[in-house]
Amino acid sequence: MTEIEITAGLIRDLLRDQHPDLAELPLREVEGGWGNQMWRLGEELAVRIQRMDTDPDHQLKERRWLPMLAPRLPLPIPVPVRSGAPSERFSKMWTVMTWVPGLPLDHGSITRGEHAADTLAAFLRALHVPAPADAPVDTGRGAHPKDCTNGFDQFFDSVDADAIGSDAADVRAVWDDAVAAPAWEGPPVWVHGDLHPANVVVADGTLAGVVDFGDLFAGDPASDLAAAWVLLPPGAAAHFFTAYTDADEATVRRARGLAALKSLFLMLMGQNGDRGLPGGKPAWGPAGRMALDRVLNERLTRLHE
Repeated sequence: MTEIEITAGLIRDLLRDQHPDLAELPLREVEGGWGNQMWRLGEELAVRIQRMDTDPDHQLKERRWLPMLAPRLPLPIPVPVRSGAPSERFSKMWTVMTWVPGLPLDHGSITRGEHAADTLAAFLRALHVPAPADAPVDTGRGAHPKDCTNGFDQFFDSVDADAIGSDAADVRAVWDDAVAAPAWEGPPVWVHGDLHPANVVVADGTLAGVVDFGDLFAGDPASDLAAAWVLLPPGAAAHFFTAYTDADEATVRRARGLAALKSLFLMLMGQNGDRGLPGGKPAWGPAGRMALDRVLNERLTRLHE
């Protein structure tokens, strides 16, 4: 089957067919996106349309749960407002969502580190509450590090050795420590599951919103807590954990290992981008290397200072 090119004309045709009152709003493509593409629709909306992603569950999950989560979260998140059904014109799923203003962190920067740490901690405290019994289950992103060793080895072996350099043994040590850490024993809590620089937006030097909840699940919060190293600037991780308040030593160990895993993933995506490979993101390489430096240099000897 030939892949249909997603164009402004296609988006307008879909809107005219299913939501004609929105079809004539200004429309422009948003840079980035791999599994899904985003198109800005007017000033307050966006169309999230499947591109490489063929799993409808991601958007169905967002449609069901984000309207419930959004009112109690202290940062803006995209909220589905209209549903686009697969059709003869376009066989995949699309959703009209609220637009979250700001610049994606992979194209911006955080200059107010402590403010961003406090903001992220407040957001994750509000998100990480026990989830209902029918919440989506973890599909692997939030697994205990001991269940992610194949992924770690793949990323570690795929990133150019020169990019990791003399830190290779230390990276392995961080991972081994996370693998040895006790598992999460609390109730399954809501977890974003995919916090990296392209899935948060910044404004005025700090975090301003969180997007892309396609991997939302109920489980171990360590996956999200890895963001202390992956997203925040040097020196902010300790401040974040002090503000978050509810992470024991084992959770921090798991989170730090998962941060190393995510850093290697970012480095690999950057490497792929430098080589012109599909899905590669050149800007992610430096972001991943800086995140890995933070993982190695900020060991958090005390959780509360």
